[in-house]
Amino acid sequence: MKFRTIRATSTAVVLTGLLCTLATAPAQAATPVGWEGTALGLSAAQRQSQGEGVTVAVLDSGVYADHPALKGKVTTGPDYFKDGLKAGDAKWGQHGTAMASDVLKVAPKAEILSVRVIDDKHEEERTEEDLEESFRTGNNPIANGINYAVEHGADVITMSLGGEVLLGGYSEDEAAALAYAARSGVTVLASAGNSAEDFNEVEYPAGYAGVITVAATQQNGERADFSTVHTYNDVAAPGVDIVSATNTGGYRPANGTSPACALAAGVVALMYAKNPKLTPAQVNDVLIDTTHRPVGGGSAVLGYGLINAAAAVKAAASPPKDTTGPVAYKGKEHLATPDGTSKTTHPEMEQGVWMTGLVAAGVGLVFLLGGALLGWSGRRRPSAPAGTPGMGQAQGYFPG
Repeated sequence: MKFRTIRATSTAVVLTGLLCTLATAPAQAATPVGWEGTALGLSAAQRQSQGEGVTVAVLDSGVYADHPALKGKVTTGPDYFKDGLKAGDAKWGQHGTAMASDVLKVAPKAEILSVRVIDDKHEEERTEEDLEESFRTGNNPIANGINYAVEHGADVITMSLGGEVLLGGYSEDEAAALAYAARSGVTVLASAGNSAEDFNEVEYPAGYAGVITVAATQQNGERADFSTVHTYNDVAAPGVDIVSATNTGGYRPANGTSPACALAAGVVALMYAKNPKLTPAQVNDVLIDTTHRPVGGGSAVLGYGLINAAAAVKAAASPPKDTTGPVAYKGKEHLATPDGTSKTTHPEMEQGVWMTGLVAAGVGLVFLLGGALLGWSGRRRPSAPAGTPGMGQAQGYFPG
């Protein structure tokens, strides 16, 4: 519209704008959208889809369902963390509420299924014994949460959480639950983690096969300083100064790969609403194919680049063919080593090899303990602004 015609058409513009707003505005109060809206191309994406009919499972620390931005949109599932805290407690649902609001910021007509699998503790308050206890008792909150979400109609699972190899690590139960999700056609996303400025640890669930791992960018499009750098990073989304809901009914900015993952999950919800027949493999391919590809192509820094929500939703209507699928095993009845050694027994290790390994392990342990002492002495996660507890932590199954 040219400048000289603005006065003559102002009334029409106002009326048209009002009608468009009424047609597209979500029923609940919306979480404020900042720079991330422009970065993702959110307006154009939401003109194509609003996430209608899609359920996003937020596996986190709980969601305050009465927040104005979430009211009427949240179904609360079980609490697998089982620490005695309840909804309404000040230390319940800080992080999860923020993540749910970020999902709905992108996909305002989606539904949220909240499953509590972590708490809001800082890394300094968490111990290795806390984590081991859940496994000793046979209660793996993450695996249980994934299974519950799949069995109760989730289309998308988002996990803005992470665990260090030294603490959380790989879990067969979680890997099996993720395989169940994949077989059931449920797309799973996880935050890459916020440890880049410390040890840049491998983290799970980000490191599991079949998970779409989301790194974080800052306003200039470059990697956020805290965003973990690993080859399993698939895509990136905004992760700095993302205004998110609080468990007290207000809003505040959050930093971390946590909000990046939640925003990405919202984009996937838009894609599913556009095409409910999408498979997890197709979602992954479409997201990657439509990114703002960084110079030099994909890398461990930001995966294949910043998500382009508008392009992803458009491409979801006609995705590439899914060539994945279960393949029958046609080998021997059971696996064995070439020399016929049973899987459950091991030949004795040569003495020289054993001693070499022992010395190497001892040296590694010294370096590890030294690094840990240095890290713990002054370690503060830069992924959350002052006074924002629980936002953006990603160590030992903490919010990511």
